[in-house]
Amino acid sequence: MTADNRSSLLSVRPLDIDDAEAVSSLSTQLGYPCDAATMHERIHRLANSPDRIAFVAVLENIVVGWADASIERHLQSPDVVELGGLVVAEGHRGLGIGRRLCEAVEEWAVRQEIPRVRVRSQIKRQDAHRFYLRDGYEHVKTSEVFEKRLD
Repeated sequence: MTADNRSSLLSVRPLDIDDAEAVSSLSTQLGYPCDAATMHERIHRLANSPDRIAFVAVLENIVVGWADASIERHLQSPDVVELGGLVVAEGHRGLGIGRRLCEAVEEWAVRQEIPRVRVRSQIKRQDAHRFYLRDGYEHVKTSEVFEKRLD
């Protein structure tokens, strides 16, 4: 089957609670291990937040990718939709699946009347950086991330 044929069989839909196992497996491929029970709880919390959305890409009834996004609201800047995570299953990359997931997020942003989508990507993810640049995203800032554990 050619990439074009596979791409035409692809569907993108909102994430469903029943996708927890597949999404947790893909999260592990992204470098963020998570068991299905924990992912189930995360999906449940996400579903109850009007400022968040997640989509899955389905090919031949198999979840082969996901993207999640949220509306970020700050005093110092206009609202922006931030693409929080994007992953396509190994063996399915290069078929336009990531592009389709980004389009779903972008369409959601437009429906929310927010004209910008932002994505943050670790410095080591050079393939992802090339993907975003090809997809029309512009590199606008490099910054450090600081975190404080509270437990």
